Amino acid sequence: MIPRTLFDADLDGFRDSVRKFLEQEAAPYHEQWEKDGQVSRELWQKAGELGFLCPTMPEEYGGVGADFRYSAVIMEEVSRAGLSGIGWTLHSDIVAPYILNHGSEEQKKHYLPKMASGEIITAIAMSEPGAGSDLQGVKTTALKDGDHYILNGSKTFITNGQMADLVIVVTKTDPKEGAKGISLLLVESAWEGFEKGQNLNKVGMKAQDTSELFFQDVKVPVTHLLGSREGQGFIQLMQELPAERLQIGLTAIAAAEAAWQWTLDYVKERKAFGKPVIKFQNTRFKMAEMKAEITAARVFTDRCLELHLDKKLDIPTAAMLKQYTTDLQCRVMDECVQLHGGYGYMWEYPIARAWADSRVQRIYGGTNEIMKEIVARAF
Repeated sequence: MIPRTLFDADLDGFRDSVRKFLEQEAAPYHEQWEKDGQVSRELWQKAGELGFLCPTMPEEYGGVGADFRYSAVIMEEVSRAGLSGIGWTLHSDIVAPYILNHGSEEQKKHYLPKMASGEIITAIAMSEPGAGSDLQGVKTTALKDGDHYILNGSKTFITNGQMADLVIVVTKTDPKEGAKGISLLLVESAWEGFEKGQNLNKVGMKAQDTSELFFQDVKVPVTHLLGSREGQGFIQLMQELPAERLQIGLTAIAAAEAAWQWTLDYVKERKAFGKPVIKFQNTRFKMAEMKAEITAARVFTDRCLELHLDKKLDIPTAAMLKQYTTDLQCRVMDECVQLHGGYGYMWEYPIARAWADSRVQRIYGGTNEIMKEIVARAF
């Protein structure tokens, strides 16, 4: 097998710590969280105490100043364990970098330490009922009125939406413009006029709170604009999206690796016609095919991780990674369910949950069709 060379002994030890934490503090409760539609705030706070939230943030903002490999370890272990309700990745590695890279010093000092400790939970609101992957089509508006913006509109499919205390809202500060009219605002959920809709009933990721958000004349201080001036939102989004797509790729391969191992263990034990299912040629060939594809995708993903660490991961490469790894994830899940037979369709089996959870990976972060368009434009 091809060894992973990105992770040293310190990171291996960190991985063990994350894995043990998840086994003790998350896995026993995840079934109940699926019924509740969200994880507990206590989990977030415990994670914050151990430095599992925002690990890449500089120490001056409450983080530990680790490199992105530590975040990758957390993503992989959460995904490998099938704990799809835990929304740390979006909070730590999507929202926090927006504030760190584009926020004012006041914004960073006020919000980042609270994010690192788990005191506040965050989300980013991009998608709307009529605008998904096409971010230029957002209809939410924030019109300046003195020292405030008046925010109106709605968002949907927002991860961490029910629990979020702070939301980055993608909005139009100049509705007459397309991409040039987009800005990002930091909006606190306690403000008057900010309403959370119902927790959406999804096919998978049952423990992940995903909501509609509504804004009716919400007064947002102009100091909560992300960036030095209006109209920078689309550029900010484009700068941060490659990292988001790398994260999706990392979780996709970790989930595929876990599903393959669960299936190997199952077909070794399960018998059909008097012998273990692994003894049938079709089973062995299917397992071998998946292993080859997963290994190839792992090498590609790790190379993209290296590029990201060197700040060289470009938009088309990240799009290729997202599209390829999530397509593969869904194929692997489908094959693994098939090899489990009827039991693969039972919710109490991890493979059933993983199969249901995997499907959205080809949709969020930009649909895979959009990923192909991005790649094709770079020809």
